[in-house]
Amino acid sequence: MTDLASALEGWAPEPVTTTGTTSAWTVAAVSGLFDLDPVAREGDPLPPMWHWFGFLEHPRQDQLGDDGHLDAGHFLPPMPERRRMMAGGRLWIRTPMRVGETLSRRSSLVSAHVKHGRSGEMLLVTVRDEFRRDGAGEPVVTEECDIVYRSQAAGQARGIGFDAAPDEPQATSGEAVDLTPDAPLLFRFSALTYNTHRIHYDQPYVTGVEGYPGLVVHGPLLALMLLEVPRRSRGDRAVTAFDYRLSRPAFAGTRIVADHDGDPGDDALAVAAGVPGTPPSVSGSITLG
Repeated sequence: MTDLASALEGWAPEPVTTTGTTSAWTVAAVSGLFDLDPVAREGDPLPPMWHWFGFLEHPRQDQLGDDGHLDAGHFLPPMPERRRMMAGGRLWIRTPMRVGETLSRRSSLVSAHVKHGRSGEMLLVTVRDEFRRDGAGEPVVTEECDIVYRSQAAGQARGIGFDAAPDEPQATSGEAVDLTPDAPLLFRFSALTYNTHRIHYDQPYVTGVEGYPGLVVHGPLLALMLLEVPRRSRGDRAVTAFDYRLSRPAFAGTRIVADHDGDPGDDALAVAAGVPGTPPSVSGSITLG
């Protein structure tokens, strides 16, 4: 048995149920991140994945680890010098959530697998969230989130640099979403998600301890950029499913473009976002109803 597998032996957290609400104030605040007026009001359908801003953990300060993230948590694996990165996820929507409504969320561990890569052992953890009205019946929304954990000593470089955009302009579909996340925007996103992970706002920490070249753009922000493509250009069609994979980090101060590869009448869009002219940081598929 490997060291990581030994540390995880017997770790099998039980499901937990909580409640949450994504308010009209929150929707307006998130809209402002994208330089938009409020995209939805009380009682309107909530844009897909914007429930991330309404179902938040609120740990005490003394429960945080050196990285600013929770030191111990229900679905956090017990491993030494734990480093955490979002890897991707999936979303299925039977009925859209609505702004201001309270739903129950049942969270459960789907799997925890030890994998071996060039950088050593990694743990891939998948957690499923099922959202219900009145806590009963079929979920109106189901989400699965994949998180990669690895043990890494402080100060160890990751061998990752900034992506440089090419000199020549890159062609887009005409429905692309363009964003340059700077440090204030990342700070606002962290505040709206109550995310204290220091890789997103603490430059000395992220470079000196985690080994990145700069502040890391949140994985959820990159995923939301993909969903902004159909929301802005095809608002008459509802998203029924979303599958995405994060493949490389993006850093504050770099221009990121989200775009699709498809025709206006397509029921499925292949989407990707990253620094123009370089491999994407996130890619996925969106199914439209």
